[in-house]
Amino acid sequence: MIDLHSHILPGIDDGAHSLETSMEMARTAVRDGIELVAATPHVREDYPTAAAEMERLVAELRGELEAAGIALDLRSGGEIALGRLDLLSDDELARFSLAGRTGYVLLEFPYHGWPMDLGERVFQLGLKGLTAVLAHPERNAEVAERPARLEPLVAAGAIVQLTAASVDGRLGRTARSTSLALLERGLAHLVASDAHVPHVRAIGLSSAAEALGDAALARWLTQEVPGAIVAGTAIPARPPAGRRRRWWRRR
Repeated sequence: MIDLHSHILPGIDDGAHSLETSMEMARTAVRDGIELVAATPHVREDYPTAAAEMERLVAELRGELEAAGIALDLRSGGEIALGRLDLLSDDELARFSLAGRTGYVLLEFPYHGWPMDLGERVFQLGLKGLTAVLAHPERNAEVAERPARLEPLVAAGAIVQLTAASVDGRLGRTARSTSLALLERGLAHLVASDAHVPHVRAIGLSSAAEALGDAALARWLTQEVPGAIVAGTAIPARPPAGRRRRWWRRR
C-alpha cells in the first residue's frame, strides 16, 4: 500500500516530535503493509515550511531508515493551506508535489466553513499543470451536511483524499458516514493516514481497507490511485461497485 499523507518528519510541524517518533511511525507503517510514504508537513501560517527544509529532512530521514534496515520508501511532499498558495513560487509548488514533482498537490481542506475561492484555486492550479488533491474533506462540517458540494470540484479535476481513521470509524460516526457517502457518489479517490504521532491518527491503511469490505475498491484507494500519483500519471478508472455498497446504505 501507499500512504501519501503523513506528518512523519521530525520537529517540523505538529507531527513527529523527534527522530525516534519518526522511526517508530516508519516501523509501524511497514508492519501494516505500507511500502511508500509521502512526508507532507504542513505549509501554513503557523508552520511556514520551506521546500528546502522539507527536502533536507526527507533526505536525512531516508538515511536513518536505510541505516536501520527499515524498508520504507520515503518521498517528499507537503500539505499546503489554501492561504499559502499565493506565497509559493511555481518551483516551490512543484517541489511540494506529492512524491516529488509529480504534478499532484495536496491541499489542506479546512475543518470549518466553505472556502469561497476553492473552485478558483483548483482552476488556477490546473492552469499550472497541477492537480489539486483535497485532504480530508469528510471532516468538514459543510461537506458532512451536503457531500454533493464536492461534485463541481471533482468535475473540474480535483481528486479527494479520505483519512483512514474516518473510513474505519476511529474519528467517529459522522466522519465515517461522510466518507462512505463520498465513496457512494464517486467523489473520493484515495485513502491516506494523515498520521501525526503514534497515538494521533496512527499510521496505517489496512484497517480502513478491511472496513470497506470491497477488495477491489480498497486496492484502488490504497494502491492503484496513489501509485498513479507517484508515477505522475492519470488516475485509473474505479472498479465496478461491489456488494458492500448496499451494506453501507443499510448501515
